[in-house]
Amino acid sequence: MKILITGICGFAGSVITRGLLEHLPGVQITGIDSLIRNGSETNLEPLRALGIDVRVGDIRNEQDLADLPAVNWVLDCAANPSVLAGVDGQTSAKELLDHNLGGTIHLLEYCRKHKAGFILLSTSRVYSIPPLASLSVEVHQGAYRPVFDNPSPCISQRGLMESFSTEPPISLYGSSKKCSELLALEYGMTFDFPVRINRCGVLAGAGQFGKADQGIFSFWIHSWARRRPLKYIGFGGGGYQVRDCLHPRDIVPLLIAQMGGPERKVDPILNVSGGVESAMSLAKLSDWCSDRLGSHQVAADANPRPFDIPWMVLDSSAANEAWGWKPQTQMPTLLEEIAQHAEQHPGWLELVS
Repeated sequence: MKILITGICGFAGSVITRGLLEHLPGVQITGIDSLIRNGSETNLEPLRALGIDVRVGDIRNEQDLADLPAVNWVLDCAANPSVLAGVDGQTSAKELLDHNLGGTIHLLEYCRKHKAGFILLSTSRVYSIPPLASLSVEVHQGAYRPVFDNPSPCISQRGLMESFSTEPPISLYGSSKKCSELLALEYGMTFDFPVRINRCGVLAGAGQFGKADQGIFSFWIHSWARRRPLKYIGFGGGGYQVRDCLHPRDIVPLLIAQMGGPERKVDPILNVSGGVESAMSLAKLSDWCSDRLGSHQVAADANPRPFDIPWMVLDSSAANEAWGWKPQTQMPTLLEEIAQHAEQHPGWLELVS
């Protein structure tokens, strides 16, 4: 099997690449990365040393894709993954859409040309913000949990299901990924190639280029270890907001199943997430950091941040039913992995900031 991985030098792309090499004998991987994300350059030569043909290029540039060899599958891990992208003053809305949506269009044209299957790593942020922002919650053991007055077929204590609303507003970032999903499905049906869309929650693990608006688990632990300033933002400044997390290596078995064998009649859109078992609030993460790394003071800022929501957990039951998939890395293992990386790389935040 021949696979093209975009964003291969990013955290998710590099981890998934190593997992595919380990578990898919005979696989031939070509990668492309623009290296615009600070820290991604550290993965370039190690991946090449594994025999990966890694090209420094940009999926927004059609010629960079035209120079790539034909493959059986394209795994799209390239994106600006920040929900604040386009409004944070660091990137413009046009730059965001050009990167996340324009790049996807070029990849879909590549798939059309070569009849390659397409797998998009999408995001939980395609789900509608207003119903999530207004979700009735209560504080339970230092974390928000939803309170449901009426049962819903699309959200429960186990998380959001794929049927949850994706109506705007979902942020410019979320819109760029939702549009990419729709175009991928249209291209696949029109030009007859398989398409899989995996909506991921927060990805986390050692070596992640964590920031406050993306990769929060890694950012928090590394910042705590260095005694850098940390702040609970919004929702009264209590740090009760909850997210689930997933190690990208846990996605590898699902990808292998999705790329292997004949086409299967299953829903192409799936939540792929750690679920309630790996969900944690910032306040509880701080408790873990205090026990593991020592005490540190966290400030509070009650002012809300754009697009923030109190509770975001995905229910991945459909992925289990369709492909027999479920995450393997438990939360304590994942957090300990990040903590050890923080201790071994004290300058990591400076490298990736």
